[in-house]
Amino acid sequence: MDFVAFDFETASPKRNSACSLALTVVQNNQVVDELYSLINPKTQFSPFNIQIHGITPDMVQNAPTFSELWPHIANFFTADKLVVAHNAPFDCSVLNKTLTNLEMKVPHFNVLDTVKTSKSLYANRGFKDNKLNTLCANLGIDLRQHHNAMYDSRACAEILLNQLKEFGFENLKPFIKTYPKK
Repeated sequence: MDFVAFDFETASPKRNSACSLALTVVQNNQVVDELYSLINPKTQFSPFNIQIHGITPDMVQNAPTFSELWPHIANFFTADKLVVAHNAPFDCSVLNKTLTNLEMKVPHFNVLDTVKTSKSLYANRGFKDNKLNTLCANLGIDLRQHHNAMYDSRACAEILLNQLKEFGFENLKPFIKTYPKK
């Protein structure tokens, strides 16, 4: 299976305040590439968000803006690609709000949410919840630094690869949706 897992961290509760992004590229069920970038959101940071992910305004001062980063990653978000995120509604809305705020076109792509697959496929496992860190602990996935976009993206990819191995693609297919809805 080929897909790209992605994760955003935001500077504030506003969805158009992406301050970091990671992509984990999977081809033939193997991680083949990863990308991590800080992003200068050109907005104020919330102390609460800083506390969650540890990214400060000083850290992004010389980072690219999203409009500078987008040309390098846009090809991962096309109609023929599968994009995966843990809590995809959040990450997809960050992408949507950021592009809309920049007056850039929001692409259509296929998306799969590993929160939804986990709720369904692991329903009888007795996991406390379906949070990324809980799933990683229960599945033996090394989540080195929760809320670091790189580690979260990699963990999301590993969760889906686990599900693919255990449950097969046919059981995952119903979870693939088009974003944004047509």
